[in-house]
Order: sequence, then structure tokens, then C-alpha cells
Amino acid sequence: MAFATALFAFVNIFQNNLFRVLAVAAIVGLILALTTREDAFPAGDRHPKMIWVAILGGSAFAMLFPLPILSWVGAVATGIYWFDVRPQLRSIINGEYNY
Repeated sequence: MAFATALFAFVNIFQNNLFRVLAVAAIVGLILALTTREDAFPAGDRHPKMIWVAILGGSAFAMLFPLPILSWVGAVATGIYWFDVRPQLRSIINGEYNY
């Protein structure tokens, strides 16, 4: 019984710290989205700039507070920005149109 309790506590601490790190990533993504040119988003066939700012801001909020399913949704949205949207916007801004 003690092992199960310790394992549950470890998983809970790990999950909370993971969401805190991802919330920081969402905040950094929010700042980067705010400083990205407005016309890069439609050029990359993405949602408008303010939509991504709202998504990343909501994701950071959801991950900083213990909102069970919304934390996972925020983590996925942050991952989509960092691994899909941001690289494409960066290549468009740098003039590399080979996406």
C-alpha cells in the first residue's frame, strides 16, 4: 500500500512540474506570436495572429491551474504551435519558401 501511495505522489508531482514547464513554453510562444509579423500567419495558411495569441494564452492559463482535461488540451495546443506553426512561420519570414 505504501508503494502505491508513493508512486501516486511521484506521478502527481511529475505531472504538475511537466505542466509548469509547458506553461512556460506557452508563455514564450505567446511572446513570440505577439512579435511575429501579422501577415506571416495568412501567408502560412494558418489562423490569424490574435487567434494563436488567444490559444497560447488560454493554454498557459489552463496549465498553470489544476484543470484536469484543459491542461492536456493546452499542452497539445502548445505543441502544435512549437512543432508545426512556428517552424513554418520562421521559414516564411526568413524567405525559405520550401515548406
